[in-house]
Formats: sequence, C-alpha cells, structure tokens
Amino acid sequence: MTRKAKILIVEDEEAIRTGLTDVLIYHGYDPDAVSNGQSGLDKALSGLYDLVLLDVMLPKLDGFEVCNRIRAVDKELAIIMLTAKTSDEDIIQGLQLGADDYVAKPFSVAQLMLRIQAVLRRTRIGIETANALELGKAVQVDTRNLTGTITRNNKVENLSFTRREIDLLHYLNTNNDRPVPRDELLVKLWGYGKNLELETRTVDIHIAKLRRKIEQNPANPHLLITVRGAGYRLLVN
Repeated sequence: MTRKAKILIVEDEEAIRTGLTDVLIYHGYDPDAVSNGQSGLDKALSGLYDLVLLDVMLPKLDGFEVCNRIRAVDKELAIIMLTAKTSDEDIIQGLQLGADDYVAKPFSVAQLMLRIQAVLRRTRIGIETANALELGKAVQVDTRNLTGTITRNNKVENLSFTRREIDLLHYLNTNNDRPVPRDELLVKLWGYGKNLELETRTVDIHIAKLRRKIEQNPANPHLLITVRGAGYRLLVN
C-alpha cells in the first residue's frame, strides 16, 4: 500500500486551516496543522513531513523566518508559501529564501492541488546529477552537499544552494547546446503537467537567485543568459 504524503499546514486563520485540512484529506493526503510559526518550525524539522504549506503572516515567527530556518537545516523538504495575492514582494522573498513554489491568496482548490501534486512529484522523482559541476573556470559546485565556490574579484567565496537550484543548474548544463524554454523547466523540474495555464514566476525568480550566486556581475550575466523568446541557456566554456 502506498504511503500517503504527509503535509504540514502552518496557518493562523482557523477557517482556512480547517478547510485546508478537509481538502487534503479528501484528496488522499495525510495533513497535520498548526496555528503559529514556532510550532510550524518545530514540526517541520521533525523529519515527519513530505511538504509544508506555509502562510506568510503568522504569530510568533512569520513564514519567511520559518522558511529561512528550515532551509538552514533541511534543503530538501518541499515548501509551498501561501501569500497575499497582490504582494509580489512576498512571492519574491519566499522563493529567495528557498520555497519551492507559492500559491497566491485567495486561491482555488484546483490550483492548490496542482501545485501540491507538482512539488511532490518533483521531490519523489528527483534528478540524478554528477557529484560536481564546473561552470567556467571560476565556479565549482558540489551537487551532493549543495555547496560550491566562486572566485570573484580575486577572492574565493563559499556558495550554498537549494536542491531545486542544483536541479536547475544540472538540467540547463545537460541541455547547454540550446535555450531551454520556461515551460519545459516547469514540466521537467517543477512537475507541472503540459499546457497548464498557471501564473507563476518561480522559474524567473530562481534564475535571478542563481545569477546572484554564480555570475561575476549578476546584472550583466555571461553564464546564465536569457535568449529572448526562447528561454534560458547556460554557457559553460
């Protein structure tokens, strides 16, 4: 018998928390729910959960701090942020801190389920990568330990990556003979079904995060470039 995916809901509004619990049970998941950030952090770090649904506005610790502290310890746990619909800043900050995806409030149950299915599919399948990547002469990436170094301005800087960032680098490196379309990345790495019309900036924000880490000048990238109308391409000499 297949084990049900265990999902932690961290949401302070009781009506939303109860509704999410009922919806997840109906769709075959095993949910647990808490009402504040500190309890959410403690449970998330227990190793018992496959995915965390994490609200931004929480008592005790907000969702950003919870996400940040989770990622400091566990770079693999799937995290979906629940954000205010009009707050681009929330979306960008959550993804920069290591969330896998976001769902904007108010959200439809159908969209939420698609996001959950996609993130769980990605984490369960995973991507086989080499133990190391060399991105030009200046950047070394240890894919197993999610770390690396860059020589920038004649100084060696240590780098830290999330599993999603490593998967993204690996996929672009494997396909570095061509631009990779954004929709292809959503299907291959984020687990979305083809032709799903979902509004998400997660690919673009992850690309921006990677540029800040691996480029000598992120504002003028030479490794991870945008090919207008075609997608993203990793140029490795």
